[in-house]
Amino acid sequence: MNGGVSLNIDNEVGTITFFHPQSNALPGVLLEELSNTITDAGNQDEVNVIVLKSDGDRAFCAGASFDELIKISSIEEGRKFFMGFANVINACRKSSKLIIGRVQGKAVGGGVGLASAVDYCMATKYASVKLSELAIGIGPFVVGPAVERKLSLSGMSQMSIQPDVWYDAYWAETHGLYAEVFETVDDLDAGVAKLADKLSHYNPEAMKELKATFWRGTEDWDKLLPQRAEISGRLVLSDFTRAAITKFKSK
Repeated sequence: MNGGVSLNIDNEVGTITFFHPQSNALPGVLLEELSNTITDAGNQDEVNVIVLKSDGDRAFCAGASFDELIKISSIEEGRKFFMGFANVINACRKSSKLIIGRVQGKAVGGGVGLASAVDYCMATKYASVKLSELAIGIGPFVVGPAVERKLSLSGMSQMSIQPDVWYDAYWAETHGLYAEVFETVDDLDAGVAKLADKLSHYNPEAMKELKATFWRGTEDWDKLLPQRAEISGRLVLSDFTRAAITKFKSK
């Protein structure tokens, strides 16, 4: 019932799957496991391409675990928690392998960050996105750089300022978050498998160099994302955020 992260390697494709029973909302321990697994897969010679997915047929990722957020009692605890998503994003960024994202359902907050951190994201028409952070008194500070990189500042700002609005998968495709949108999960899986198989036969060195060009200009994220995590860690202690999370959990 605590969820988990797994890595399966088949025909030079490393598939990383994460799961948590609460709509794939991720507590700190799973975020750490996820970032370590992404790094490990990227370091394995038998892996030429990575697929990042969640288990279940509903939400892709509901973001941060509210159970843990409400328990944070200091800025340092808050910073450490939000570093979970920062470390996952940086693991994706620094991996030498191209990462395909498979988004079968809705993505909220940190889930949008994960979808933004992969190199090629494929989704179903049910994969709406929302940056809900401002509604609980914080903001998408940690995931912001990754989201802005895909959606542009305009798209990221639009989502951030409207934290209660769901943006559908076709909006996300039009704005650059999703590369392809499929009618069904079966169609999505077929599309992911086809692309992963194709990439697994390409020159690993060429793909490594290509990925480096994709992420050029993000070298400061090792410093930037911890700074952003500290902002979120401070804001999560506010009375506003405490009350908002408590209200949300009571629904």
